[in-house]
Amino acid sequence: MDKLTHFRLCPHSRSIRLALGEVGIEPTLVEERPWEQRPQFLALNPAGELPVLERDGGLTLCGTYAISEYIAEELRQHRSDNRQIELLPGGRDERAEIRRLADWFHRKFDRDVTRELLLEKVYARMGGALDHSPDPEVLRPVRANLRYHLSYIGYLAHQRRWLGGDEFSFADLAAAAHLSSIDYLGEVPWNEYAVAKSWYARVKSRPSFRGILADRVPGIPPPLYYTDLDF
Repeated sequence: MDKLTHFRLCPHSRSIRLALGEVGIEPTLVEERPWEQRPQFLALNPAGELPVLERDGGLTLCGTYAISEYIAEELRQHRSDNRQIELLPGGRDERAEIRRLADWFHRKFDRDVTRELLLEKVYARMGGALDHSPDPEVLRPVRANLRYHLSYIGYLAHQRRWLGGDEFSFADLAAAAHLSSIDYLGEVPWNEYAVAKSWYARVKSRPSFRGILADRVPGIPPPLYYTDLDF
């Protein structure tokens, strides 16, 4: 059976979990705390990064780019399988835009927002610093960055049916994965960004999101609205 090594709040892991759910693949989930840099995990992925997908046939794929491209290629080769979606739909130009946006969220959004919030509010505490308090001087610019990104998401969602174009794609999954991770921490000012909120509600309502919304981090509960599909 396929196995996915992940961490429950890691947005990169979440995007792949969502993608696998959308195409009907249900892997065994194995949780890893990447900050521990365990030798066994480094042997699996020397980069020490999540996620890692081990296919039933023995192939090991590391990182969102390799995994998402592999799944997309597999779907193109087996179009008769009646999968729910294509991760990279459309022609060459459309796929280029989807890849651009997936890269935007997994690199820029992560660097500007998600990584710092998780470090300050989750990873430090789970790494053993139980008395750690998030640094307001770190959080202030991160929250400003988040508003910039929410405005951009709202712009895209207003101009298009989905973020990458007319069809649902991995761009939507990448964006939703990051937003779901920081939404778990109560950090998203949804009421200030109605268009982005409406788009996220559509993604959040998809069956592939059920496992994500059920995840919990011990000692760090999500806000009450977190699992509410209508907010």
